[in-house]
Amino acid sequence: MKNQYSYTYTVLRYVHDVTSGEFVNVGVALHSPQARYLGAMCRPTIGRIKKVFPSVNIEHFKSMMRHIQNSFEERGERLSGELQFTSPSGVLEIAQAVLPKDDSSLQWSPSGSGRTDDPAQTLEKLFNRMVMRYEDKQASNNRTDDDVWRHFKKDLEGQRILQHFQPKTISVQDDEIEFQHSWKNGKWHCLEPVSFDMASADSIRNKAHLWMGQLASVQGAADPFKVYLLVGAPQQENLLPAFHRAMSMLQRSPADKEIVFEKDALGLAARIAEEVAEHERNSLTLK
Repeated sequence: MKNQYSYTYTVLRYVHDVTSGEFVNVGVALHSPQARYLGAMCRPTIGRIKKVFPSVNIEHFKSMMRHIQNSFEERGERLSGELQFTSPSGVLEIAQAVLPKDDSSLQWSPSGSGRTDDPAQTLEKLFNRMVMRYEDKQASNNRTDDDVWRHFKKDLEGQRILQHFQPKTISVQDDEIEFQHSWKNGKWHCLEPVSFDMASADSIRNKAHLWMGQLASVQGAADPFKVYLLVGAPQQENLLPAFHRAMSMLQRSPADKEIVFEKDALGLAARIAEEVAEHERNSLTLK
């Protein structure tokens, strides 16, 4: 079972007429202190708003969306790298620091809350449900972390080594990460599927920030470990530049890690099988 993190979220509303109270949801912000995660997604298009409120100032609206998105990205990147996470406990306090509460047309909703093992993916789901659900587009077929794991799992099964893996929690004094697929050979080798097959470049970047923060948070753990990030790429070609930037970010993380792409799944399985066989031979020799 993956770690479950508490989170709070708030929806950004465009209130065209404060008197009538009519509004359209235009963004979502989410904060999970335990996961060292802060992110926001804002509406990339204005088509539906223009249909509902024809007199909307398009340039001003787009400028505000960019400002809010950039502000959350800067704060999220800064917070994800802090070993001692000291941000406010609720998303609304952060959101109102980015966009103060006043009588303007952009307003934050009361906050909601929940628990998740993937804050970045939950943010995207909330955004699609709260903001983009009425857009004229096909339903998303994005792959989950579990979908990516199934791709790697078949090659591990083919090498008959899955029985050597077990759950392992890597912990420090104030944080921990639970890996479901780990085996020990001098140090713990932890396999973690991570899908970047997401709906937007912002979601891809946010998920990379999440993993950078999580890996940084358990540096110095008593149990030596190496993480193998089993990565699933986006299916949409226009998101590949964002994906490559995310991989570059993860490569710069100081954690002991290896990024493994789906095309290299068979090679990883063969390599691990060889290491497992050598470990067992050495164990028999010592006996």
